Amino acid sequence: MTDGYYTSGEFARKARVTIRTIRFYDRQGILKPSKVSEAGYRLYTDEDFGRLQKILSLKYLGFSLEEIMALTINDDREDMANSLKLQKELIRKKIRHLEMMEKTLEDTSRMAEDSGEMDWNSILNLIHITNMEHAVVDQYKTSVNISARIDLHRRFSHNPVPWFAWIASHIPLEEMERILEVGCGNGQLWREIPAELLKDKEIHVTDVSSGMVEDAAELLRKSGREGLIFETEDCQNLSWEDGSFDGVIANHVLFYVKNLPKALREIRRVLRPGGVFYCSTYGREHMKEITSLVQEFDPRITLSEVALYELFGLENGEGLLRETFSRVEKIMYDDYLLVDEAEPLLDYILSCHGNQSEILSQRQLEFKRFVRKKIQDRGALRITKMAGMFVCRL
Repeated sequence: MTDGYYTSGEFARKARVTIRTIRFYDRQGILKPSKVSEAGYRLYTDEDFGRLQKILSLKYLGFSLEEIMALTINDDREDMANSLKLQKELIRKKIRHLEMMEKTLEDTSRMAEDSGEMDWNSILNLIHITNMEHAVVDQYKTSVNISARIDLHRRFSHNPVPWFAWIASHIPLEEMERILEVGCGNGQLWREIPAELLKDKEIHVTDVSSGMVEDAAELLRKSGREGLIFETEDCQNLSWEDGSFDGVIANHVLFYVKNLPKALREIRRVLRPGGVFYCSTYGREHMKEITSLVQEFDPRITLSEVALYELFGLENGEGLLRETFSRVEKIMYDDYLLVDEAEPLLDYILSCHGNQSEILSQRQLEFKRFVRKKIQDRGALRITKMAGMFVCRL
């Protein structure tokens, strides 16, 4: 080690990986050297070991190179503690999954030994449990992506009333006893509501992803939100009887639903007479400057495979809702972002559902410099927000 730097060979030996591995991650743009000497030597620092550790951990856990790039592009010394925390959570989920798989293998083996015959239903169950591995990885990505999007809005919004607090302010909880949230995500809405307002109420916090429900439950219990009921539910096929709830909430969810008319009928069905449905979405101008920014860098980049606001947005949502609900009111949220840091913006961009990770995989450092230069030249990037909520009555 010279002047705080390791050569590629020294770095590989110290990490106990092959130099071929280090060169491969360099070529892929996942782990670039901190410096290249005048003689052309690629040099690494102690901090690069932290980045390599996360890369190897994510690789072991089943992430693709493209996914690893998206999850490590902004890692730095300050982010290392948070990075380790996220990895620990994923390891914990994987341990539970492996324990479940071990128990199922033991039960299946014991049944085969006792009866002398193979229980093919148990084999089918093993297949299902094995396939859950992919769901664990996908849920982790979803959780990280949601956190990146929430964090950008939380830190740089102009409106002093945060989004979730604004939604909560339009829901008269004091008039309700039984409430259902569909598509809870990480449960952030309920953190914005004082715990005392939730007492003596039956609140069902649901999502189609069992992993998201688990994360929401853990987050909210740590926040002192006791008494909430956490369940895995598909809003297209709700398990409750007719007229079960005083209110139903769907925050930025309906544009993901495959059969929206069916979901709306189900939501109407579980509302009692006089019940209210609250659903939020955004419009076509929402975050338009971010789209312009990435396409200026590379016009091939698309941040979403589909325009979600065309499926259910502020422009067409009222018409879609009026097919099921007799009265629909639209309320707009007045806000914009003023972003003066590159890293949170990069995290947001990489969290989107388009092709950006694939295109940026070989140009991540170049793109990072591009975004930083834009912010430096302008002082901050002003980003339009076009979001709101529909209040629907039977």
